[in-house]
Amino acid sequence: MIGLISDIHGNYPALQEVLAALDQMKVSDIYCLGDVVGYFTQINECCEELRHRKIPSLLGNHDWYMAAGSFCPRSKSVNDCLRYQTEIITAENREWLAAQPVYRKAHNIFMVHGGWSDPIDEYLSPEKSYFERLPGRWFASGHNHVQTLADFGDQVYCNPGSVGQPRDNDPRAAFATFDGHTFSLHRVAYDIDEVGRLMDKAGFSGYYYGSLRTGARRLQWAEPEEKIKD
Repeated sequence: MIGLISDIHGNYPALQEVLAALDQMKVSDIYCLGDVVGYFTQINECCEELRHRKIPSLLGNHDWYMAAGSFCPRSKSVNDCLRYQTEIITAENREWLAAQPVYRKAHNIFMVHGGWSDPIDEYLSPEKSYFERLPGRWFASGHNHVQTLADFGDQVYCNPGSVGQPRDNDPRAAFATFDGHTFSLHRVAYDIDEVGRLMDKAGFSGYYYGSLRTGARRLQWAEPEEKIKD
């Protein structure tokens, strides 16, 4: 059995709990579908944990922004976080991100971060017609932070969900396993307050991490009465 993780986004407390759960399951290998960095403060810790464990990763869009010294074309909030992270990431971790591939096949699973039309930045809505044009039986991608399992009979698609920033109204960290024939979806709780404390310390308001408490799709304030224009 192998583990699939994705969209860690610098959320080290969540990553630690997910990896502990996978260790308990005694998986043989773990694969990351990209976006190790972005949003939260502990990007170096997350990169170094994957590097230390020799967990293969893919290049996600946030990883690309960081590796290329670029910015997100559609989100001021993402760019606010990127500016901070650009100042703290180590040269070794930036080089490691830049070296990650955009496609991988392992254990008969075809893996990308986004989708097979755009491996880095496609927001995939899994439909049978989409996969019928692709060779293979098992597919996995991340990017949209929504844990998904879609069985089309001859083909099966899995999005393990987001370790670090779930957007499917469940705040627990998400991941998946694959036993060679079947994908299984999993969730685990983690210390969300620690992420907020570190974000506060770095100068970020609750707007940038409040949605962690609900697993909402959009960034939101930790306190409802506060407002900001983004």
